[in-house]
Parts: sequence; structure tokens; C-alpha cells
Amino acid sequence: MTRRWPDLGALELLVGVDDHGGLSAASRKTGMAQPNASRAIKQLEQHFGMPLLQRSPTGSTLTPQGTVIAHWARKVLADTDKLLDIVDGLRADRSVELTVVASMTVAEHLVPRWLGTFRGLHPEVRIHLQVTNSSQVFDRIADGSCDVGFVESPTVPRNLHSVVVGRDRLVLVVPADHPWARRRKPLTAAELAAAPLIVREPGSGTRTTLDLALQDYERSAPLIELASAAAIRTSVLGGVGPAVLSTLAVADQVQSGDFRVVEVDGLDLHRSLRAVWRPPRQLIGPAGELVRLARRDGTG
Repeated sequence: MTRRWPDLGALELLVGVDDHGGLSAASRKTGMAQPNASRAIKQLEQHFGMPLLQRSPTGSTLTPQGTVIAHWARKVLADTDKLLDIVDGLRADRSVELTVVASMTVAEHLVPRWLGTFRGLHPEVRIHLQVTNSSQVFDRIADGSCDVGFVESPTVPRNLHSVVVGRDRLVLVVPADHPWARRRKPLTAAELAAAPLIVREPGSGTRTTLDLALQDYERSAPLIELASAAAIRTSVLGGVGPAVLSTLAVADQVQSGDFRVVEVDGLDLHRSLRAVWRPPRQLIGPAGELVRLARRDGTG
């Protein structure tokens, strides 16, 4: 004969009678209306085939049998709470979220590949990507609004941890019909510094790298400041002027012949691409897994 499980809500009421001295108080604690509580206890008594409450005009108390069952009901309810905690934990694991913030160059050319691979390995993780410049990446990591960031800035704030996930190089590009495209000798760093350029906005990793590389030279004012590599590429193609951009950002245009790379003598524009995060030093969970994947992927 198959035995049926008792109603857990009724068991909670029975324990409540023991704890609070009556069915009325127990029903209030469990949020159940008095008539429904009375009906639930009667059904529990029918289920067990014995009286559980001694009813009187002044209230209800447990019978001896009810006292024994209430004792064991506490254990059942405690184990049920543990079960629900486990269910909550499993549900949380299935709805893990990862918020990533990346500077423009990394976001456009590398992060999609990293996130695609990550998604294939961890389909249960919901990923949110924010794209901004390096300076704002640092701000969003520091204030805790994002879990991990990726930047191409040459410096990282001391309150953040970082690791190199790849490398790239900035190059000077001009359209194919620009006079510099026909130069046989490289430009000097001083010539580059003196030339008006199309540049990224202050705070971007590309702008910071270029400014640091030319900090010992007298600089010309920028032709124009733009907030994305795409806008700068369009401006260069339109003949507005030369620009210094990541090899990642101009690879297609160089390969097609639309852009020519102009070498600059004595100027090192190699840079590291970094993942950044808040303490502690060891990054764990989905963010840590994404960084490990990015490092394995690498760019040079």
C-alpha cells in the first residue's frame, strides 16, 4: 500500500500550535486564515487517523499524539528548508550574470570572439557588454558596476588588478593618395608630433598611448577628436587627415589598399591589452574564466 505524504502547510501549523500556544496564533504566523487553518488540521488528523488538537472554548492545545508528531514535523520542515535553499542555489547558478566593460578597440575586434567562445562553454551565464573608453572602463570597474574590464591603456590605476591578455601596435595610416603614402623614408617622431592628426578623445587607450609616446615633442593641435575608430577610419578615407590607430582597427583597409601604413622612425607604439578587475587579486567565477579564455586566445 502506497503511503501519502502529509501536507507540509498543515505540519507547519501543528508546530506553530506548539510554539505559540494555540491555533489562532499559529495561523497568524503562517499567514493563513483561521477557517482554513482549522480545516487543514482536521484533514491532517484524518490523514493520520488520530486527534492532534485538544479543542476548548479558550483555545487549542496539542494532544499527546500531536506533541509527538509536532516533534518530528520540526525535523521534516527543517530538512524542507534545506531542500529549498539548495533549489534556490541551483536556480541562482542557472541565472548567473556577467557584466563586461571594454574599451572601443578591444570591444570591436576581440571581445566578440572571446564572448562567443565563452558562451559556447557556459550557455547558462547571461552576459552584458558595455563599450566605452579606457578611462570609463576603470571607473566602472572601480565602482563595482561591472565585473571585469578590458582596456588598451598603457597604465592601470593602482587600486585595480590587471593581467595582459594580448598585444597590438598603433600605426600611422593615410589614404592611398596622401603625399606620405609615397615617402621612401620613415617619418621622424618630431614630424609626427608636428602634424595635425585625427585622434581619439581624451581618456581612450589609443589617445593615451600616442600622447605618452610623443610627450617629449612639441605637439600640433588635433585636426579633430572622434569617439570611435570607425569614425576615424571614415575621416581618413574622406581625406580629412592622417591618424594613428590600432593594427586591429585598420587591418581590412590596409589589406584592401585603401590605407597605407607610414613608418615612424624611433617611436615604439606597441602596447599591451589588459583585463582589469577589483580586488581580491585572484579573479574567480565567470569573470575569471573569461579572462583565462582571453589569455589563451591571445593576440601576439
